[in-house]
Amino acid sequence: MTTCEDPSGFKQEDEFLDILEERRRSSDLGHALRTFNPSLYRGAPPLSAGALNRMVLESQYLRYVTKEVAMETGESVDLVREEASGILDEMSQNLQLGFIRLLGFTLSKVFKRLFSHININQEGLNRLQQAIQEFPVILMPNHRSYVDFLVLSYILFTYDLPIPVIAAGIPLMDMKMVGEILRRSGAFFIRRAIGSDKLYWAVLSEYVKTIVRTGYAPVEFYVEGLRSRTLKSLTPKLGMMHMVLEPFFKGEVYDITLVPISISYDRVLEESLLAHELLGVPKPRETTMGLLKARRVLEEDYGSMHVYFGMPLSVRQLTKGRVDRCEYNLLPRDLPQRPSVETQECVSWLAQQVIRVQEQSTILSPWSLMACLVLQDHQNTDPGEEQEKGLSWELLTQRTLWLKGLAISFGARLDWPEQPPENQVMASSMALHRSVIRCHQGRVTLLEEEEEGPVGAAPFTTEECVVRRARAVLMVAAYRNQALYVFIRPAMLALAIHTTRSSQRGELDTQHAAHREVS
Repeated sequence: MTTCEDPSGFKQEDEFLDILEERRRSSDLGHALRTFNPSLYRGAPPLSAGALNRMVLESQYLRYVTKEVAMETGESVDLVREEASGILDEMSQNLQLGFIRLLGFTLSKVFKRLFSHININQEGLNRLQQAIQEFPVILMPNHRSYVDFLVLSYILFTYDLPIPVIAAGIPLMDMKMVGEILRRSGAFFIRRAIGSDKLYWAVLSEYVKTIVRTGYAPVEFYVEGLRSRTLKSLTPKLGMMHMVLEPFFKGEVYDITLVPISISYDRVLEESLLAHELLGVPKPRETTMGLLKARRVLEEDYGSMHVYFGMPLSVRQLTKGRVDRCEYNLLPRDLPQRPSVETQECVSWLAQQVIRVQEQSTILSPWSLMACLVLQDHQNTDPGEEQEKGLSWELLTQRTLWLKGLAISFGARLDWPEQPPENQVMASSMALHRSVIRCHQGRVTLLEEEEEGPVGAAPFTTEECVVRRARAVLMVAAYRNQALYVFIRPAMLALAIHTTRSSQRGELDTQHAAHREVS
């Protein structure tokens, strides 16, 4: 049970279920091979992946664009259509239940090694099950780890919900065997640098829109576009957002349901990799061999994961009064049409709302609060103890409990067990991050690398020492960043009050807006 407060301030108890508990008691093979009979969107016609692709290639929209491209390039229409077919073959998913079962069996083994718990809110799953049957559903998780899209498909498979088709980066497709397994598990692959490639944009958009308008499967994509290296929310990318919403704007579907999903980790698998990338180390290329070499992560403890399925959002209700859909009646639906400024602003607003809901649904671990304080004092000392390094455990405990109360009063959701003593909860949470933090003789410090390397090796240079320390700071900062959304708005309000020395709302709003522009 996790104590929460919703954004309106109403105290509530969110019931979380650990899906790994059942997996530890029963057969993984039996779980993978059991009857799978999900409830589908009621308006969805039975379609195979091949039939979906043919529908895309034969659409009036793609026919129109291929003719335009042929005229612009001087190539024959048949040649352009062949190129479009090749793009679609490269891109499209080929969802097959056999591979879902294979993935389900494999992930049961892997997740039980990596995580102590994978907690999900049962009520959120119930709402999702109902939403899937009524209108096309868009699953919109935050993106903090490569595990994100694997765990969502695993959860939906476990609870007999339709497996989503997932927008994935093209590098994953190039991984031998793994790329094909992902494709047959529902992934469709998008090039990172599309640029002004008109034909590629047309194939991609028509593919996505066909999935949405037919209700073929829930569509899953990351509104932030990329995995966040800092664990902060990123500015939304709106390309996919426009594609999934266009069938509604054009009246091809009555409504679309957006489901924000927040995935929270006690410890992120790629924490060290993300810190190195922030320091300028090139991101390693995704390869099957690299994945096999990374199997040593199975020996580590990554604590718990929380997956929170947010309240389904009706696009029809949210856009009421914001968008005049009549503009789409001025041209045939099959013709390309640039969205109006009004529509673009509405889509951007919707994306921001989704990210805000993701933030509000984040489950913070005790370590996220402790990280705020550790970084604040990692070079300071307690008053009167100038010779000692770090922060005393007693003072860290006192400040963390104060910050916990403040966070709950601001509506944060905390994974803070009620039974063990609070200092024991904190010690257990910090132990997961022993690679960057330690408590020695009652004082908490960042784990600094020794100035000397292995016996016989040359001592570390000053630059190497700085990089090693920066890595630890960045890894701790990432978990602090998870809690920023709780405090940033109250902090901006406090700053406005302090700056204006007034409590008049008009003056505060003006000052608050000014600080937002600066930030």
